[in-house]
Amino acid sequence: MSTVIRPELSKSSKYWIDRHRYYELKHFCLQYPIWKKAAQMLDALSKSPSLLEEYIKSGRISDPTVDCAEARSFYLDRIDLLERTAENAAPEIAKYLVTGVTSGVSYDFLKSRLDIPCCKETYYDLYRRFFWLLDRERK
Repeated sequence: MSTVIRPELSKSSKYWIDRHRYYELKHFCLQYPIWKKAAQMLDALSKSPSLLEEYIKSGRISDPTVDCAEARSFYLDRIDLLERTAENAAPEIAKYLVTGVTSGVSYDFLKSRLDIPCCKETYYDLYRRFFWLLDRERK
């Protein structure tokens, strides 16, 4: 499912960003479930060193524990960026924003299944604000 939001706003809009930048940020957000899963897997690997050595195979001499920690930090930083930006955009509906931007579901889905506590117009205004703030954070 995808949202039915126009990818480009009028340049006079307070949350205007270029259409291609919006798509770039949208696809960045759609990777969120992958980051969550990878961070969980890396956390499990760090608790079992024998699995960690099998997981990180390369021809270079390295410390698998450090490699695992760096990779996990990479994913957790992105997860935090996205969740923090949603919180800054609208603390009262941050969890709905995260769901909407990371899974591509529409307001109608959020209203019918998750009972989002705002109207469609408000949600999409905050949705645009989220991407505008994310654009500023990712410069």
